[in-house]
Amino acid sequence: MTESVFARGGGAPTGADNSRVSLYSERFAAAPHDAYRSMREVYGSLVPVWLAPGVPATLVVGWRAAVRILNDPAHFPADPARWESTARTDSPVFEVLRGRRNALRCAGAEHARYRATIKSALDETDRFKVESTVDRIAEDLVNGFCADGSADLRAQFAFPLTVRVMCELLGLTPDRAHQVWAEMAAMMDGVPEAGARFGAALYEVVTSKRAAPSADMMSRLITHEQKLDDIEVVEQTALLLGPGTEPTCNLIINAVLLSMTDDRFAGGLHGGSLATRDAIDEVLFADTPLPNFCITYPRQPQLIDEVWLPADQPVVISMAACNTDPTMAPARGPDEVGRWGNRSHLSWGAGPHACPAQDIAGIIVHRAIDQLFDALPDLRLADGESPRWRPGPFHRAVESLPVVFPPGPPTHPVSRQPIPEEVHP
Repeated sequence: MTESVFARGGGAPTGADNSRVSLYSERFAAAPHDAYRSMREVYGSLVPVWLAPGVPATLVVGWRAAVRILNDPAHFPADPARWESTARTDSPVFEVLRGRRNALRCAGAEHARYRATIKSALDETDRFKVESTVDRIAEDLVNGFCADGSADLRAQFAFPLTVRVMCELLGLTPDRAHQVWAEMAAMMDGVPEAGARFGAALYEVVTSKRAAPSADMMSRLITHEQKLDDIEVVEQTALLLGPGTEPTCNLIINAVLLSMTDDRFAGGLHGGSLATRDAIDEVLFADTPLPNFCITYPRQPQLIDEVWLPADQPVVISMAACNTDPTMAPARGPDEVGRWGNRSHLSWGAGPHACPAQDIAGIIVHRAIDQLFDALPDLRLADGESPRWRPGPFHRAVESLPVVFPPGPPTHPVSRQPIPEEVHP
């Protein structure tokens, strides 16, 4: 692979391999905001990083630079084809970054076609059905552990909730949902062979559903006027399940964690929807679950903030760093409280690739948190437990969230649907 050039003002390269910042280390995962501050001090708004060993990229940590790039698909397309031709296929991030026939990993007319099908499938989804589905599944899951007095909220609540809700909306059966999500989780954590298994499992679902479509999102993808073939339907479904769902789980957990560890929110989530909305907004600003994503691949060298970005190398937007860019602080208020109710963060992306599912994701997160605290108002972190953040360049996610609470009886008999198990290397 050709070595990258990361030069400031057209001068000598400043992004030599030994000066790149590793985004996959446990040290970065433990204190990312300290790392973002150091990056700004050394590099400014554009930082040379490693996404994985041997996978160089540029991380955008400046809000203005990020908005410029996200709104300029002509110079910063999302199609990785040329990068992929020389990329390391054995890299743990290759399956996440590689080209796909979906709205996230293509550009131009192809992107417009795929996005139209996804937007239609989402727009036609009954929001009241989303709410009732979340409420029912959340109650089911809480009933499964409420008598124990303790739980791991990631493994026993947020993760299975997002699996079951999205799979019901897409039209997957519980057993197929378990298989598909286990492979997707392994793929997101860098297990190379999981990508092929994930695609194969979804392909079986799509081919069977094409023969008998129903009132679900996958069927709407299949019957859309754009006439997607089976592989294209698989790719759009994978997009809804992958980047569209893992961050939803992590947003639930990060907001619940905030409520139990930050004095500004302690007890506040029990008081109504405004407090829940505030906690979610704070997480989207300060601890967003998809901190580094929105990846583009310039086809020619591009000059941004006096830095030449090399052609055919990933440019990754750090939503987490941009949200806390100190140059934007005056527009957001002088302190943390000034952010509440402010939706100017980049956690949903921006431009033509902005997340089209943010309202549905918002419903899932909001309803899940309200159901959890309504059922367990005295929820708190288990004594001596300090959440450990999972390493990885793209997500902000804890490995587990052990909690304790006064035991109580279930509100109704628990369903027999299996809880999906996460797969991590």
